[in-house]
Amino acid sequence: MAVHLPHLSDVEKLSSRVIRVLGGNPGHVSSNTYIVGTGSVRILIDTGAGRRIWIENIQNVLENEKATISQAVITHWHHDHVGGIKQLLDIAPNAVIYKNLPEHGQLEINDGQIFQVEGASIKAVLCPGHTIDHTAFILEEEDVLFTGDAILGHGTAAFEDLSSYLVSLRKLRSLCRGPIYPGHGSMIQDGPSKVLEYINHRQERENQVLEILSSINFTSNTSLQNVEHRDWTSTEIVRTLYADIADGLLLSAQRVVREILRKLKIEGRVIEINETERWRLNINSMEKS
Repeated sequence: MAVHLPHLSDVEKLSSRVIRVLGGNPGHVSSNTYIVGTGSVRILIDTGAGRRIWIENIQNVLENEKATISQAVITHWHHDHVGGIKQLLDIAPNAVIYKNLPEHGQLEINDGQIFQVEGASIKAVLCPGHTIDHTAFILEEEDVLFTGDAILGHGTAAFEDLSSYLVSLRKLRSLCRGPIYPGHGSMIQDGPSKVLEYINHRQERENQVLEILSSINFTSNTSLQNVEHRDWTSTEIVRTLYADIADGLLLSAQRVVREILRKLKIEGRVIEINETERWRLNINSMEKS
């Protein structure tokens, strides 16, 4: 079912300290980048995909604000967040680039590290899961959380590692006290509720996968002492979990289900049959619990 997304302005002042500049990348939801601070020197959060419209808008904002960028902090390595670094350095050659697990020419971000300019103190929150290097940022003066792609303005987020992602969501929940400025989509006014919604959604999906794996093959000989749970492929689980899923979304759904299965396997709650991509509930783990 298609999600109807609100229109966002290419440039919008969200508060006295934050200006959002859309990345201009194609697709139904552009990347968000944020200019933060109140003085002649500002911090940039993310750099979009490097589209011309983005860097032109960045230049226009900086000219209007009579400001420059002294440092850019990056949420994660995906191209639509790092693709504009070169263009940024063309207009702000002295800007320092910070990223968790930095690449050449970049500096490391440590958990809890503070980045400061006039009117703004930004605290780094390492939160892997969406990617291994993912980082969120708290604007301390406004209790605003910049979540990158860990939490989106619309829909749910993808992730590389579900276990890490859930730990990070719980960490963000403990720190989130106000609005969320996501890496894509609109500002989320009630940030704490949105983080909890994400946690509950992931737990619900996990429970649904376990429920499917709990299905029993009933025969005339089935008894409480002779319960037989069938094996499932990830595709079969997806087709059951998302009964009316479009073919174009199947691969994405399979990635989510496989990551759930991988987490459950690590926890000993499911068994992969001889590494054949067929999965079965681990009855022994159920008995222990």
